Amino acid sequence: MSFVSALRGRGAARVPLKKAALEPVRPLPPAAAPAAPADQPKPSLRDWFGVLAMVVGLFMAIMDVQIVTSSLTQIQGGLSASSDEIGWLQTAYLIADVIMVPLSGTLARILSTRVLFVSATVGFTVASALCATATSLPQMILYRALQGFSGGAITPTVFPVVYTKFRGKQLATVMVLISLILNLSSTLGPTIGGYLTDTLSWHWLFLVNIPPGILVAFAVWFLVDIDKPDLSLLRYFDTLGLVTMALFLGCLEYALEEGARWDWLADPTIRAAIVLSALSSVAFFWRVLSYHQPIVDLRAFVNRNFALGSFYTFVVGTGLYGATYIIPLFLAQVRGFSAFQIGETVVVTGLAQMVLSPFTAYIARTVDLRLMLGFGMAMFAFAMYLTAGLTNQASFWELFVPQVVRGIGLMCCYLPANLIAMGALAPDKLKNGAGLYNLTRDLGGALAIATIGTVMNWRLHFHWNRLIEDVNPARPAVQHFLDMQTNRFDSLTSDSARAAMKMLAATVQREALVLTFNDVILLLGSTFAIALLLMPLVRRPRSATVG
Repeated sequence: MSFVSALRGRGAARVPLKKAALEPVRPLPPAAAPAAPADQPKPSLRDWFGVLAMVVGLFMAIMDVQIVTSSLTQIQGGLSASSDEIGWLQTAYLIADVIMVPLSGTLARILSTRVLFVSATVGFTVASALCATATSLPQMILYRALQGFSGGAITPTVFPVVYTKFRGKQLATVMVLISLILNLSSTLGPTIGGYLTDTLSWHWLFLVNIPPGILVAFAVWFLVDIDKPDLSLLRYFDTLGLVTMALFLGCLEYALEEGARWDWLADPTIRAAIVLSALSSVAFFWRVLSYHQPIVDLRAFVNRNFALGSFYTFVVGTGLYGATYIIPLFLAQVRGFSAFQIGETVVVTGLAQMVLSPFTAYIARTVDLRLMLGFGMAMFAFAMYLTAGLTNQASFWELFVPQVVRGIGLMCCYLPANLIAMGALAPDKLKNGAGLYNLTRDLGGALAIATIGTVMNWRLHFHWNRLIEDVNPARPAVQHFLDMQTNRFDSLTSDSARAAMKMLAATVQREALVLTFNDVILLLGSTFAIALLLMPLVRRPRSATVG
């Protein structure tokens, strides 16, 4: 029995929670307003190089979520895994990532931002090297989990440094760079992964992280220092909160990632994961709202702009990860494109973002951020509407304009959503807020991918049943098709009629699949269109945020 099969065979055991004594809740000090630009010294060249090094680490961490997607077949052969088991390469990474992201705020206060980022980068680099040496699926799952756990600390740690060191025009410029990196890393991941695998081997998907990982760790250690460690926080470290959060988010992520593959509640393991996640969530929310030093401070969501900015980041996450997943899947399943051909097609979105990026900071400084965000959401919805006219012949040029529009929409979404959310927090709340903010984007992506799998199964079945109602051999057009295919197969097989019928079934299946992809793409666009309805609730952000 394989490793994953054995794992799934065991029911998920419910972990008993020890009753914790309630600590008196200390009132929080009033939030200080962010420093005005005049009070903030201009960032030095050292600050710019330090943040640039952190952005390189950010690119590595996010790209590694998607870099394996175009090479799963090759990795599957190298590890002697089944097609169902190989999906754990992404599941293991994402489960560890969503547990670490909200935890990063507490760890940054205990260890300091610099120590946490450097430690996470070193851990990510070591885990990447271990992934390249894996010879079995259990080893790879463990190493990918370590990689995801380390990567989960890299992403949110960048934002406190950026908002501490930069204000006004410089802040908008850096946030444009970060938004470009976030979008490009997801878009370019499958392209770079396909190229490395075709040119060298799948091991280089992980080995490529080692040189930049070492350079980033050294650069951040010597160039970034915004706070000091506070080891006294270990005295009241919320262990119960950590356990319940890990169970809540870990089981939720597992259910979202694996539910569609195993028919959701029909599978006992998925059912147990959902129940355990629900019970752990109740214990987690009770703990963080009653303990005086919670593992995650959810009071940041009391701030309306932070809550709404995080919501829009959740929606952007559904579009970012959902579109990056569904379009390559269409090109592979319907058009039969290779990994590199898929990369050449989807890279258009990234190129559009690169062209627009120099103007995004200027737009953010001159236009109300709410208008910019609304425009970006509308552009993404329009891009999905344009994309939803896919046919079985759609390729680069048919997807060119929709992908350009999608790239413009994403670039106009991420920057204002980030400035609306993070710019609303006081400096002492940034570390915790950054973890919560990034968690919403990752959960949005996970929920989108899980929903896409479920909707595709449902709509494919629906379209197949509708199409076969009209595919009747008694119809002249259908009979003409069968006669043509029978004549074509006469010289190739002894049962040409059966071969022609199989060809007809494959054609119906392909058309049902095309209609299914169009439905899913429209669903993604509708999500952005509906989210626009909440835009009037967003308060006008402080102009000091963007200068």
